[in-house]
Amino acid sequence: MRFEVCGKRCEVRGVRLFLPLILVFLFLLPFISVAQQKIYYFTIDETIAKPAQRKTELAVKEAKNQQADILFLHLNTFGGELEAAENIRTLLLDAPIPVFVFIDKNAASAGALISIACDSIYMSQGASIGAASVVNQTGEVMPDKYQSYMRSMMRATAIATGRDPDIAQAMVDPDVEIKGISEKGKVLTFTTAEAITFGFCEGEANSKEEVMQLAGVDDYYFVEQEPGLLEKIILFLLNPVISGILIMIMIGGIYFELQTPGVGFPLFAALTAAALYFAPHYLQGLAEHWEILLFVVGIGLLLLEIFVIPGFGVAGISGIILVLASLVLSMSLNFGFDFTFAPPTTIIKKIALVLGFSTAGFMSSIWLGMKVINTNTRFGSIALKTEMDKETGYISQDLTMNELVGKTGRAVTFLRPAGKVEIADEIYDAVSEFGVIEKDTNVKVVRFENSQLVVNAL
Repeated sequence: MRFEVCGKRCEVRGVRLFLPLILVFLFLLPFISVAQQKIYYFTIDETIAKPAQRKTELAVKEAKNQQADILFLHLNTFGGELEAAENIRTLLLDAPIPVFVFIDKNAASAGALISIACDSIYMSQGASIGAASVVNQTGEVMPDKYQSYMRSMMRATAIATGRDPDIAQAMVDPDVEIKGISEKGKVLTFTTAEAITFGFCEGEANSKEEVMQLAGVDDYYFVEQEPGLLEKIILFLLNPVISGILIMIMIGGIYFELQTPGVGFPLFAALTAAALYFAPHYLQGLAEHWEILLFVVGIGLLLLEIFVIPGFGVAGISGIILVLASLVLSMSLNFGFDFTFAPPTTIIKKIALVLGFSTAGFMSSIWLGMKVINTNTRFGSIALKTEMDKETGYISQDLTMNELVGKTGRAVTFLRPAGKVEIADEIYDAVSEFGVIEKDTNVKVVRFENSQLVVNAL
């Protein structure tokens, strides 16, 4: 566009070119809206531990990858492990997008720390936040060195998110007195109304939609956290029924391996089941390194009992105890030997149910398998069904075997107590009368009963 002022003459060029575009823009203006905001939504409604930490890690990562505008946490917890809470706090503080938390009833202890790490806090009617003192499994307040660390984290977190650090500290330390807010000798806990009054809550809401309305976000849509393929596999393997089946395979594999010489399929099946059992428990933070190590040591002791030490004694019994202990500990939410969130009565009930059903299932499977083999005609080639009556000349045992009584030979395999012996260049099944007989030991047949040779070591 060019203006020329000369002798009161003005020439405007280009108006005809831009006028149609201006008219089209004015026509479409009412229909043009701002792009919808993407809200990445995830929930923590369990004890704060490694599974909750894993959820948060995935949420922050996926929200960033999906270019979400807001990270939205729906929280309801009574607290949990301090280490996991500190890691979640750090993840939320370092999140590249604003973080909203909706406290649905409870944000106690570690939950309070996580909430204060969020940019905006919203609470439902009747909710509470606070009571963040560090306690042990009996509910007793831990020594001051633990409280000091928690106090510093609460203060630092409150400062980072623009909240009053003294109030945050009062949620941990009963010695902190804030006039009109916190009395000395009591740990601070806010109701929804109190949290709003003193700047620890942006507003009261009873749904995630109400939270967005209070936040002034009108045009938005939620993207809820969905478990990926790996997470689905982990959740499938963590199912109590599947865990019970895997334990049943482990028990069965170990049992059959102890009944047969050498290493075979039963031990392979037991180890495979153990890998499938422990892997998801480890990834979810339920099974720790030392708990898995207990299982490995237990299996090692059982193998030592099978191949090295004759008989079944201290090593075998210790191996079984360690294997069962590792299964028990990996099922419970313990932190070392701290069972704060897994009371002994709860553990005993859970373990009794899982191990009881697993053992019962194992025994039932054996019974049912034998029943099918003995009755189903499809297994006629391996199940003898012909009746052999005494009247037709059949007898229950080979009487010629009596001739071997008193003869000597050698053990071809270990007898624990069953095995094989060689007598006069012939191989026979035999059982040891007393204890285990090692391979290549000289033996003597002492009697023949129940269709078996009974031998003693010379």
